[in-house]
Amino acid sequence: MMQSIIPWIGACAAILTSLSYVPQVRKAWPRGSTHDLSLHMLMVLTAGLLLWIGYGVLKGDWVIVAANSVGATLSGCVLAFKLRDLRSKT
Repeated sequence: MMQSIIPWIGACAAILTSLSYVPQVRKAWPRGSTHDLSLHMLMVLTAGLLLWIGYGVLKGDWVIVAANSVGATLSGCVLAFKLRDLRSKT
């Protein structure tokens, strides 16, 4: 029985951690709203999430791939907003 619940625990964890990025994306969407976000942190986070996707693909683990794909997309959006705001500043 425990083996059958393990994928569901992973899926729930994936959903919650992936959705945790949504408020940050909503906050960063308006122009000039990313001044308090670290560019380096966003770059490292996005790169780390992309590496997790690669790891999940190599392991054949759909939960890792799906969760980190959502996270990388949302983190990438925030990174793009940060770069947008840095460019508009100069």
